[in-house]
Amino acid sequence: MSDTSKKTFIVREIREQFPALRQQVYGKNLIYFDNGATSQKPQLVLDAINKFYSKENANIHRGVHFMSQKATTEYEESRKRIQRFINARKSDEVIFTKGTTDGINLVANSFGELLKTGDEIIISAMEHHSNIVPWQMLCMRKGLTLRVAPINERGELLMETFEQMLTKKTKLVAITHISNTLGTINPIKEIVSKAHAVGAKVLVDGAQSIQHLKIDVKALDCDFYVFSSHKVFGPTGIGVLYGKESLLDAMPPYQGGGDMISKVTFERTTYNELPFKFEAGTPHVAGGICLGKAFEYLESIDFDAAEKHERSLAKYAEDILDTFEGLRIIGEAKDKTSVVSFAFKNIHPFDIGTLLDKQGIAVRTGHHCTQPLMDFYKISGTVRASFAFYNTIQEIDTFVEALEKSLNMLK
Repeated sequence: MSDTSKKTFIVREIREQFPALRQQVYGKNLIYFDNGATSQKPQLVLDAINKFYSKENANIHRGVHFMSQKATTEYEESRKRIQRFINARKSDEVIFTKGTTDGINLVANSFGELLKTGDEIIISAMEHHSNIVPWQMLCMRKGLTLRVAPINERGELLMETFEQMLTKKTKLVAITHISNTLGTINPIKEIVSKAHAVGAKVLVDGAQSIQHLKIDVKALDCDFYVFSSHKVFGPTGIGVLYGKESLLDAMPPYQGGGDMISKVTFERTTYNELPFKFEAGTPHVAGGICLGKAFEYLESIDFDAAEKHERSLAKYAEDILDTFEGLRIIGEAKDKTSVVSFAFKNIHPFDIGTLLDKQGIAVRTGHHCTQPLMDFYKISGTVRASFAFYNTIQEIDTFVEALEKSLNMLK
């Protein structure tokens, strides 16, 4: 990432760049605490979306006309910006996908073809369904074994047990960087080191980390890293799979069609070079360009200050919520980010979420696509408040007042 020494971080000024935050819901000023599900978009990204479809809309890579070449240049410049942001070695290691889920499925279906009966894959007990189901499907298809690394009550990975699970049979560890439900930050560098020691590769689900932490894939030494645009202030329908070049070269294509080919005859097809080998068909051109704009925006702010602000928001909220009688915070890891999940013994999360919504406060309720994790805690779901750097202490105070009012109505 670029140097932030001369950049400032003033929340009031940040908020002015996000039009969605200036609206009212049910006559109340919107308080948006559902950033773990999707983030709001800065004006820079919104303007780029409008500009593309108004003036630059064209298919890329194959056109010789002005608009096509312009769109192609911007699309590939976006790829290079993302490469620099995550510190990948080459832009060819940045594969555009539909999102995190699509990236994981790509690896499961492509890297998975290199695995054989008896091989093992390890995931953790805190994984999102998108980092569970594709591996279950692969294991059923190929005769592999899926193993689950356990966690403790605080929501932390039991590292000693995880290390004991690693054997020469382990071919892949697929692990979330930050739990979408718990906020737990997993020790990825340590996990990667231990996995590599037995010859296993590591896929990191970065859906919840790319927007909160500085990501350096070379420093992490992970083999794959996946994330979604819409969680990092970009448009929906686009995401990224980072993969080490040597692995991507060895993997067969995931889908067939245009752009991923070099030459096609009825007898055989030769495949294109990276990254196009994994990008079949007309891509989400506007999404790719505008994801680059989202990273351009992030490079314009003091990211370190933003991260500190988010953590301070989470701590402030947790300290207050801890005083509520009957409230249980789910996820109390020593190292966690700006997610606060909580539950009440005799009140359904949906009821709380509905009453908060009527007061202009957007939170997420339910199992958050982590049903096995809910089973571990013996609950049906939680209320989840997930913060971004544009949220404020004042919003949390209003949220607490609204929560108190909601609880009084539910008694």
